[in-house]
Amino acid sequence: MLHLSLPQAMANADTVMASAELPASPDEVIAALVTKDVERWWGSADTYRMTGWSSDLRVGGRWTVLVETSDGRHLPASGKFLEVETPRRIVQTRRYDWDHPTLGRQETIVAYLLETIAGGTRLTVCHGGFAGFPDAAAEHAEGWTRVLGWLQRYLEANPEKMRSGAALR
Repeated sequence: MLHLSLPQAMANADTVMASAELPASPDEVIAALVTKDVERWWGSADTYRMTGWSSDLRVGGRWTVLVETSDGRHLPASGKFLEVETPRRIVQTRRYDWDHPTLGRQETIVAYLLETIAGGTRLTVCHGGFAGFPDAAAEHAEGWTRVLGWLQRYLEANPEKMRSGAALR
């Protein structure tokens, strides 16, 4: 069995960097990140869940999701895809369409960088656009550690689903 290191993240005042080793191919990881599969793993009952995911995975295509909080609120987020080089790299904008407590409605940029490693994929997340929002950067570093942990556990628990032809939809 592949021994995976725990996801890690760090932030400076402008950028968050996070990384995880995942037991799936780059194509399977991309599918988990930018298709309706997001709803299966991103979140928990005591934090929030992603619902209503919709995306048009192409340069200029848009994505939307509802963040359903543990107290029942539905908070929209959205963005557009800036670069799509599957299965190696996807870059997208990200914006909360509500007044986030530390970030407001500031648009940020998320880059997913994927590298094949023995037994799976190393996913690196570079999340920029936090200049002037250092508390938001720190909060998002904690968030990315949690999110990549959810993804790692999902892929570990569902190898048959992921290996049986997860495709970009």
